[in-house]
Amino acid sequence: MQGLDDVVTVTPAIPNADGDAALLTVVPDSGPTSAATEQLVEDLRAELSDLDGVTASVTGQTAVSVDVASSLNSALPVYLALVVGLALVLLVLVFRSLLVPLVGVLGFLLTIGAALGATVAVFQWGWLGDLVNLESAGPLISLTPILVIGILFGLAMDYQVFLVSRMHEAHAHGAAPTAAIRSGFRSAAPVVFAAALIMFSVFAGFVPAGDATIKSIGFALAIGVLFDAFVVRMVLVPAALALLGERAWWLPRWLRWLPVLDVEGAALEKADPRDDERELVGTSAP
Repeated sequence: MQGLDDVVTVTPAIPNADGDAALLTVVPDSGPTSAATEQLVEDLRAELSDLDGVTASVTGQTAVSVDVASSLNSALPVYLALVVGLALVLLVLVFRSLLVPLVGVLGFLLTIGAALGATVAVFQWGWLGDLVNLESAGPLISLTPILVIGILFGLAMDYQVFLVSRMHEAHAHGAAPTAAIRSGFRSAAPVVFAAALIMFSVFAGFVPAGDATIKSIGFALAIGVLFDAFVVRMVLVPAALALLGERAWWLPRWLRWLPVLDVEGAALEKADPRDDERELVGTSAP
């Protein structure tokens, strides 16, 4: 093991009482979260796997952390695909459209990229670290993307449904696509603005002081809320719907069997033709 890179010392083997097992401690030259230490764990396992007649394992806090990070990294694409897929299905049911949910989901992916990208730049690369009182840059914990994606998904879909449902309601009542976007934006944008400002303040409150891990998660959520509400939902989504026009509310014929979820209650406000007939009968001369 002394021949491996990044190994400083190896303590002598400590056998157990029966003499059939022993414990060796390997001290690396690099830190527990560095890429060199992760590579050392892989090299140790590769070397120990070649031993004949001996069962060898690499464990410890650092090795466990490496294993957890590897498992989470492999599960992240599946987790993201599941979240995005469920969001797409839900938005299709709510708006009975394909392009509106697609715009919303693509906006969510932009939000995740902006939030995690800004967090990596500040906390891992050290850019503008003084603004967040960062003592030293380092890698993010492996749980950060899971937490950020899960929390931002709920907030982003809330903003999407609340804002676009007002546009959908206006369009269902006969307004032209552009007029429906303007009407829905005027009625819903102030509420989304206030809700996003509250959540941004909550998450940003963890950034100035505290542990670096808490700082990074709070920073990612604050940037994500800010970007999603004020850039994606209030700028990009209305602009995309305006460019799509009437096609934004198009639903293929082979999906017309989907259940109708009347979120805005538009069906309740539509007059029933039989009401006019009943009124005429009730007021007719004898």
